[in-house]
Amino acid sequence: MTRFRIGLSRDILSADGKPSFDPVALKILDDDPLLDREWFGDGTSPVTAADAARYDGICLGAPELRASALAQPDRKLRLVARFGVGLDHCDVPAITAAGILLTNNPEGVRRSVASSAFAFILALAHRIPTMDRLVRTGRWNERMNHLGTGLAGKTLGLIGAGNTGRELFRLIAPFGMRHIACDPFAKAEEVAPLGVSLCDLDTVVSQADFLVIACPLDATTRGMIDARAIRLMKRSAFLVNMARGPIVDEQALYLALKEHRIAGAATDVFEEEPTPVGNPLLALDNIIVAPHAMTYTDEGLRMLAEGGFKSARAFFNRQLPYRICNPNVLETPAMKAWFGR
Repeated sequence: MTRFRIGLSRDILSADGKPSFDPVALKILDDDPLLDREWFGDGTSPVTAADAARYDGICLGAPELRASALAQPDRKLRLVARFGVGLDHCDVPAITAAGILLTNNPEGVRRSVASSAFAFILALAHRIPTMDRLVRTGRWNERMNHLGTGLAGKTLGLIGAGNTGRELFRLIAPFGMRHIACDPFAKAEEVAPLGVSLCDLDTVVSQADFLVIACPLDATTRGMIDARAIRLMKRSAFLVNMARGPIVDEQALYLALKEHRIAGAATDVFEEEPTPVGNPLLALDNIIVAPHAMTYTDEGLRMLAEGGFKSARAFFNRQLPYRICNPNVLETPAMKAWFGR
């Protein structure tokens, strides 16, 4: 077999240039002498045509992969293995048209995203940021003015009942909440064992005490939670976004929070990332914010890295990777020859 060169995007390195995950995960690649790996890019800039010409496969985090990077005749790239699950940074039609296999890693984010959403729910319900401010500013006697919200009997509504959404329902089950979800791809018999009822979007938005966004960003979900949808929410409801910023109309959310038309929100994502320090949302005290990093735990990062590396190694060994996003590419002559089909 010939050597196989894999590029790893630098965004999963820490500030000191070391892996942010347990480096033992790199053994998945390093144990094979015919696999060459190296870090490429600066962690934020898009993949370039030179990258696509240099590598047989890339393990990709946040950088964008656009059609222009795949248009040159010297392109070697045959595999793109996403560390995460979202594909909104990848031009999937262009990748597919180029005959490149695209994989993602839903298992790598399932528990970490669900537990992060749960953490946000608990922080909002128990007014943790407010309680922290009361102590730090000498307002101890105001604590009875900020009662928390019990979860038992409340309605948890999810937009997206896929891998991550179902994990959240499992984690939160002991708290005795009512579970509803909106997901055009979910089947009632699949989510019924979790006590989940499938409803239309307006029903979920209007009935949820805690509304969690857990769906992919695509043409059908961009701007889905707009001013109209937010007006349907209860005044006592909380919104949690663990998916992508553009799914929620940020200006509409800001106005609803400023005018106290909903109780609060928590978000790990923004329309523009990094979000400007002047973003008016950051001046509000009824929203909890995080820099698209709530899932960055030792466990979560290890699983993200391992998933991407396992896909790359499986492809190199002419085995089908775990999660293929564009399976029709397998029918191209080049892929049939690669996999010996």
